[in-house]
Amino acid sequence: MKPALIESGMMKLRMNRFGIPWRVGHLHPSNLRSLGHSAILPALVMMLAITSLAGTIVDRIVTSVNGHVILQSDWEQEVSFEAFSQGRDPDSFTATERHAALDRLIDQELLREQLRPSQPAPAEQISSRVAEFRKLYPTGNTDQGWHATLEHYGLTQSEIEKRLGDEIQIMKLAEDRLRPSIQIDQRAVEAYYHDKLLPELRQAGGYATPLSEVFGQIKRLLAEKKMNELLTGWLANLRSASHIPTPESGAGDRNP
Repeated sequence: MKPALIESGMMKLRMNRFGIPWRVGHLHPSNLRSLGHSAILPALVMMLAITSLAGTIVDRIVTSVNGHVILQSDWEQEVSFEAFSQGRDPDSFTATERHAALDRLIDQELLREQLRPSQPAPAEQISSRVAEFRKLYPTGNTDQGWHATLEHYGLTQSEIEKRLGDEIQIMKLAEDRLRPSIQIDQRAVEAYYHDKLLPELRQAGGYATPLSEVFGQIKRLLAEKKMNELLTGWLANLRSASHIPTPESGAGDRNP
């Protein structure tokens, strides 16, 4: 069996997480996709004039999370960031994908509320993540090309650094809270190997690598899967205990 088969499974699980590499946010740059459950959220009445990627638009409150407002401009920036991380045009996002991005924005805010006052993410970690993103784009080889790429997506260096710093902090929060409860025993690994992996390999005509050679990879894969389940449950509990206004019909359309 090729180890890449298991690694691809781990990537799919990470793509179901943040945002921030999990469902809430997305992103290790190697996981150039973002998933999440879709949501339709309200447009409230406040209107403000701001300048954005598309020029001067009318900003508005899209929703709020326990009193913390999420503006249309926040939503557009989230879509731009996800498009940037996937190498896509923001305008290519469907309505469903846009609502999924907003849903992830809400999840991020719910988790951010759980953060205790702490030091910001280490600057070296943020710099390392930025460097990984720069490697994804040929234009990232030079500062001029990199900033031109960011400008294309309506993003700035400081916005990227803040977003990645937030992700690092929220990831640590989730890891510290959930990871200690995850225990994957030998029986679970063996069951996955015999019941799922081997049948898939036979179907694909692949070579069945001995369990001993893939044991660690399978264990990590199962741990990631459990992490997803725990995170989903935690977010569901946070949502049920939070005040998030019911959407109005037509909320979420892009401003012209």
